[in-house]
Amino acid sequence: MIFLPLIASLLVAAALGGPAGAQLVASVPEVEAFDTPDDAGGSITVTWPRLETAGAGTVYRVYVALSAKGPFHLAAEVEAIGGFKSDDPAIFGFAEDNADYHFAHVDSYAGEDDENPIEIVTGQPYYVRLGVRSTSGELRGAVTAAVEASENYFKWSKLNNFVLGTVFSIIILLSISLARRREFYIRRIAGLEALDEALGRATEMGRAVLFIHGLRDMSQIPTIASINILSRVARRTADLDARLCVTNVDPIVMSVSQETVKEAYLEAGRPDAFNPDDVFVAATDQFSYAAAVQGIMLRERPAAHIMMGGFYAEALLFAETGSTTGAIQIAGTDSYTQLPFFITTCDYTLMGEELYAASAYLAREPRLLGSLKGQDIGKAALIAVIIVGTILATLDVPFLTHLFTAN
Repeated sequence: MIFLPLIASLLVAAALGGPAGAQLVASVPEVEAFDTPDDAGGSITVTWPRLETAGAGTVYRVYVALSAKGPFHLAAEVEAIGGFKSDDPAIFGFAEDNADYHFAHVDSYAGEDDENPIEIVTGQPYYVRLGVRSTSGELRGAVTAAVEASENYFKWSKLNNFVLGTVFSIIILLSISLARRREFYIRRIAGLEALDEALGRATEMGRAVLFIHGLRDMSQIPTIASINILSRVARRTADLDARLCVTNVDPIVMSVSQETVKEAYLEAGRPDAFNPDDVFVAATDQFSYAAAVQGIMLRERPAAHIMMGGFYAEALLFAETGSTTGAIQIAGTDSYTQLPFFITTCDYTLMGEELYAASAYLAREPRLLGSLKGQDIGKAALIAVIIVGTILATLDVPFLTHLFTAN
């Protein structure tokens, strides 16, 4: 019988996950309450230091009231093993001691019936009290001074994004200014250099030029880039008196393409040569579109196929069929899953950003050239920062990592 108290003590210790009494809390830490920074109001933040004696079963309970005398209502619960300030660097930064402090963002609290929560009102004073619940019960600390939630007009955690965006914008504007005064060098893009060859061959053979849009709609960047290229192609075919056929899968893209080609023929002084029926919707479904375009390739046998935009599984069908007809094929896409098919079956391929740079490359317009050059400078700067940041992070100096964190 003498062993029964010892056995009972061991059983209690096992149930608590450690020595008996390890989760007992003797005091409640001091609390700091303030308006949640960088928000639109309706929230207050409560922080307090971590208790060394708090075990895995300890829970911090945050209470709020409209008066220092109460009644206090439960607003948040935070387990002792989580909810540290280091978990939210956008608000609290990267200080080393953040791992020793807990926090809770309070935007509502339990109502009288404990079912319908009451939201924190901006400008309303609130009083906060912290409770610590452990195996021995719950202790409640002192009441804090009144705190109010308020609106913030600037999100300071986004300051790094604002500064970087401003710097890159200035670089682009300076590049545009320089482009207006002197010629900028752009690396030769073989696919664009071959456009004149392809259009000239079509003219000599008396065959059409087939321009194929991808499946993306007009809101997508690859489609916008392809429209810019279409404008240059249409201007050149108008000069050479070659027929240009433009296939589309989207009616809106077709309308934009018609206006683009019409304007290009007008600028070339040949508005009478424009045929709106040559810019059409072949089909609105992916593989119906692929079958219709393949049929055009086989029946009319255009001398040049120009495929620009965002493509999916139909890319290989277009390229394989076009290669069997002997046409010159120039493709461009940012769809990295389709690039291998274009590279192996087409004569020339614009890969990734080459598609976006095409309009600046063909037009040689200062604003486009300056923008392109400014973006390249920005990319070079980011690559340098990545290399330096990697070296510093290896040496346990995380300054650049924190500076460029997207909060």
